[in-house]
Amino acid sequence: MNIILLSGGSGKRLWPLSNEIRSKQFIKIFHREDGELESMMQRIYRQIRTAYPEAVVTIATSKSQVSTIHNQLGEDVEISVEPCRRDTFAAIALATAYLHEIQGTDENEAVAVCPVDSYVDDSYFHCMDELYSAAEKGEKKLVLMGIEPTYPSEKYGYIKPDGKGFVFTEKPDKETAQKYITEGALWNGGIFACRISYVLERSREILGTSSYEELFGNYSGLKSISFDYAVAEKEKSLAVVKYSGTWKDLGTWNTLTEAMGEQSIGDVRYNGTCENVHAINELGVPILLMGIKNCVVSASPDGILVSDKEQSSYIEPFVDDINKQTMFAEKSWGSYRVIDIEERSMTVKVSLNPGHGMNYHSHEKRDEIWNVIRGYGVSIVDGMEQPITVGDVITMASGCRHTVIAGNEGLQLIEVQIGSELSVADKRKYEMPLYSEVITDESAGIQV
Repeated sequence: MNIILLSGGSGKRLWPLSNEIRSKQFIKIFHREDGELESMMQRIYRQIRTAYPEAVVTIATSKSQVSTIHNQLGEDVEISVEPCRRDTFAAIALATAYLHEIQGTDENEAVAVCPVDSYVDDSYFHCMDELYSAAEKGEKKLVLMGIEPTYPSEKYGYIKPDGKGFVFTEKPDKETAQKYITEGALWNGGIFACRISYVLERSREILGTSSYEELFGNYSGLKSISFDYAVAEKEKSLAVVKYSGTWKDLGTWNTLTEAMGEQSIGDVRYNGTCENVHAINELGVPILLMGIKNCVVSASPDGILVSDKEQSSYIEPFVDDINKQTMFAEKSWGSYRVIDIEERSMTVKVSLNPGHGMNYHSHEKRDEIWNVIRGYGVSIVDGMEQPITVGDVITMASGCRHTVIAGNEGLQLIEVQIGSELSVADKRKYEMPLYSEVITDESAGIQV
């Protein structure tokens, strides 16, 4: 089975836990059987790998999310990188071309496309089997999954039978939505299957090419349009497979808290008089809640939200006005958390996963100082390799090339940046130099 997972999102509707780098699908709020927390991305990917161990899974995402995906899923996952945002049709066309040309999948094979942020149970994958099989047979060019509505939602489009086939309707008002439901309409969850060749043909018609190299190279100039508007709503050869199991689009705080499974995550305390309150605390200080009702409380290094659950759906325009430094992000090598920002300095806690290292890079407008507070590893500054452990201090002047690689227990640093411009844009990457492998931590220090 070939599956394309769409991982987009601007990171605004679940502020302050989400941001431009950390979209909603990367927030860890679900408990696994072992008690550890996992994100929507990790949950759906684990479910797919359990249901289809041999599936070819390609994640379509923006370049800003690649590092986080590697952090949460590992380095081996296949990723189709979008150079910029051009809506779902361009993303699907690029990912399909990647599947065909880069991964070598025959264009006569089927492919299933689904969003990464759906909260579903195992019956979803039984429906996916039916969806995929119908696409393989090819009796209809496009096969959609229609989700049985649980209420007259104004947030979703509807797939409505019209006697001859199906028609699409986009996000009606509540009264119209109820009318559609009584007429047998289903929610459109953006889940479909078809032959790979079908997407490539539509790409040539709408975008002018189906070549991966041309799509990628001219991505910013491609037409920005959704798959539904560009393809699905115009397709006459259409089939719909009904899904009646659990399905939640966890796009707002209200819907997210419905799937949390517990009242709070992190250090949150209640006085016993709160009702229908959910809280997530990523700060290293306790939150005390007293006498509040029907609220969501969320605290992260990026900010603090206290909102009525219904009102939380209208957060986006207010977040647009918040223009500040991203305070936490997961990277392929670990994570960082900003501790303090001044006019010409920034202090960051950097955590590297065992055996992982940063890119070899330099900065032109700032100096950096690394203070090792946990673990051991290797620093490389202008080609000079040096073992490091707790208490060591490494200084890098502007312009010098540097990196750090963690040993097999991981590594934590306090990084102090000093300069006239403390921006992610002030970074130049280089090819990683050869270095000795960190093997073990002996009583006298480290061995490299």
